[in-house]
Amino acid sequence: MSHDTRPTTGSAPISLRLEGERIVETVERLSRRIGERFPDSGLNRLGSDLLEIARHTQEHLDEIARPILWLRTATWLMATLLIAGALAAFWAVLAAIPEGFENPLEAVQVLEAGIQDVVFVGFGLVFLVTAENRLRRKQALVFLRELRALAHIVDMHQLTKDPDRLLHPVEDTASSPSRVLTRDELGRYLDYCSEILSLTSKLAALYAQRFDDSVVLQAVDEVEVLTGGLSNKIWQKIMMLDQAHG
Repeated sequence: MSHDTRPTTGSAPISLRLEGERIVETVERLSRRIGERFPDSGLNRLGSDLLEIARHTQEHLDEIARPILWLRTATWLMATLLIAGALAAFWAVLAAIPEGFENPLEAVQVLEAGIQDVVFVGFGLVFLVTAENRLRRKQALVFLRELRALAHIVDMHQLTKDPDRLLHPVEDTASSPSRVLTRDELGRYLDYCSEILSLTSKLAALYAQRFDDSVVLQAVDEVEVLTGGLSNKIWQKIMMLDQAHG
């Protein structure tokens, strides 16, 4: 789902990138489906939260990718100072050569003083060059933590949706959760939970697609592993319902 495509032998070009707009459209449809079937449920509110996050994801991505002008200006100024310092150290040695040095150590001391200034400015330049990427990483991790939290909330919603209790009823205790869903409704509820997890993973993947940063990629992988593991748990419940129905 992208403008970037590659031709394949004997077939039409295939898309190699996710498109945020298509993900938002899918989330909108899912949110409507949940609202139509479970209008008063916490899952409906969760679908609305996912839709809100999806709609703002592209804004977040553009905001993070936007150049930080003051930081880039400072970087260029520091680079200019580095070059000027290196040239000053070089000319200081050249200027002293005609007059001569009393001993070789004196020449080394002049050169060393210039090198120290250059190294000091160089450390500042390295800090500024990497600062923009660190700020982008920090912003991306904030939004990825939001997606990870959403996945855990989905898990909380499906936690008490136990098909075994529906298929093999037992007497509830005073603290037992309310179970009002029919078998078909429970199947749809669990299926919606799995879809929310899948779309949460896709939103996280947009950050990996946009930013080539090892820490961000690792955070995205963690979200994908989390949503994949939770989805597997849900599908085990759905399979129990299907086997019982068969």
